[in-house]
Amino acid sequence: MSEAADRALILGASSGFGAAAARALAAEGLCIHGVHLDRRSGAARVEALAADLQSTAPEAWLYNKNAADDERRAEVLDHLEDCVSERGGRVRVLLHSLAFGSLVPLLPEDGPDPLKPATRRQLAMTMDVMAHSLVHWVRGLIERELLADGARVFALTSSGSRSVLRRYGPVGAAKAALEAHVRQLAVELAPRGVTVNAIMAGVTDTPALRKIPDHETVLERALARHPHGRLTRPEDVAAAVVALSAPGTYWMTGNVLRVDGGEEISG
Repeated sequence: MSEAADRALILGASSGFGAAAARALAAEGLCIHGVHLDRRSGAARVEALAADLQSTAPEAWLYNKNAADDERRAEVLDHLEDCVSERGGRVRVLLHSLAFGSLVPLLPEDGPDPLKPATRRQLAMTMDVMAHSLVHWVRGLIERELLADGARVFALTSSGSRSVLRRYGPVGAAKAALEAHVRQLAVELAPRGVTVNAIMAGVTDTPALRKIPDHETVLERALARHPHGRLTRPEDVAAAVVALSAPGTYWMTGNVLRVDGGEEISG
């Protein structure tokens, strides 16, 4: 990351992994363009992030927009294109960290607090936001010549892509599709020297995780078996994103990279 004009585009920037990565990449001298979707209840958190980024990054822009909407995506790319045209630099790091999907069963439930099974619309929305949107953003950057040769693309996946959690079916399917997109994009972007990798973080106490049913049990089990005696933190993942964005990682692509401090192998 040699030039201050290099840019990072972060999807899902206002909390969790996205916010930590935005702060870490800003500290490395990148201009930050962060897309998030927050109501008024999240305003204080977004303002704190903006203040941090403005104190470290050469430029910092936060867009409160739906990253899965075609028109909103075009608006962000229009602004990004203007910034590049006026001040130079292209996107050197793209991080996809969107965590918005339907946490519902695939089949009707019995019991005291049953939920209706996932509708066609819920399944399609979850897949579009958490998987297909990666393709749309990469394509938009390529079409506008905003993605730098040798750039790094990362997508946050989870162990739910290959294992089962209660009411996690729609999200698990989307994470599996996301990993498939990562593999395909890694091959198609190889001629540009662009790497594409998925990051599978360890269990992390984020707002997104707290929406998962039985998340307390998930946290307790992960902590009990973790060799480091603590859970993964967003800053652990952000540090990995910075390290993996270095020039020397150009031959690592199409992978699912665990950033969990050994949690998975200790289970």
